[in-house]
Amino acid sequence: MRISIGSDHAGYDLKQHLISFLEAAGHEVRDHGTNSTESVDYPPFCADVARTVVAGDADVGIVMGGSGQGEQIAANKVDGARAALCNDLYLARMAREHNNANVLSIGGRVVGTGLAEEIVTLFLNTEFEGGRHQRRVDLITEVEQSNPR
Repeated sequence: MRISIGSDHAGYDLKQHLISFLEAAGHEVRDHGTNSTESVDYPPFCADVARTVVAGDADVGIVMGGSGQGEQIAANKVDGARAALCNDLYLARMAREHNNANVLSIGGRVVGTGLAEEIVTLFLNTEFEGGRHQRRVDLITEVEQSNPR
């Protein structure tokens, strides 16, 4: 799987861990930064990740920060991105099964490395159920496309 990944300074250590974890599992990982724990603003990194997913250059994206909340919001500003904050396993499964989320957001100050590995694995391996959920995803897309430009 092709995975784009990015973080701010608060998510940097978890990002580095997950890059190694994902590459060891055979995934192709594209790192969008940041490259240290020095304080940075997260929106550009998260938007870059989301843009690669929407453009089809990555299958999924993963963004990280302190809580993951702002990172999810920033990624969701990219038309076509469906970023979900998943700091537990239930949310990771529901984000994929019901919402066809294509960007995973995780809080580096909230989730430890072991749980993060489980969340990422579940997110990557869970299929979208479609059916009634597809109708809802389509409605979300309609809302997005109706926004004035």
